[in-house]
Amino acid sequence: MIILGIDPGIAIVGVGVIEYNQNKFRVLDYGAITTSPKNRLPERLELIYDELDKIITHYKPDAFALEELFFNQNAKTAITVGQARGVVVMCAQKRKLPIYEYTPLQVKQAVAGYGRADKKQVQQMVKVLLNLKDVPKPDDVADALAIAICHAHTNNMSELFRVR
Repeated sequence: MIILGIDPGIAIVGVGVIEYNQNKFRVLDYGAITTSPKNRLPERLELIYDELDKIITHYKPDAFALEELFFNQNAKTAITVGQARGVVVMCAQKRKLPIYEYTPLQVKQAVAGYGRADKKQVQQMVKVLLNLKDVPKPDDVADALAIAICHAHTNNMSELFRVR
């Protein structure tokens, strides 16, 4: 199964593509889609959509996993990130991909074995589980890979988290 993990954002969208077969991981690709604050919001959203669509076209994932939106105290940031997240979800939907959402707690539990694990612990486990030389940077990329790992580990129960 090929899993596309996404950590949505407006400045940085973390992307991780892994293959999970018989309890073994193989990293296919990872990186970030970045947008400039110098561009207007609609241009940034279009760039995210176009770049993500290229990734979907190239890797043809079987599952699309992303983290549920976490609202911070800055409402303006939350709304902008929500718009980027909407574009990400729409891109997957247009390609008829099954879409799965996971809370940060679920991701930490699936990757580190502890729902209160800190960011560094999760990043180290991503590195170990995927047999990577270094922790992927920026953090959004490691988060996207963690989300993909989470989906792989919870695949037997994933229908419970599928967005309908």
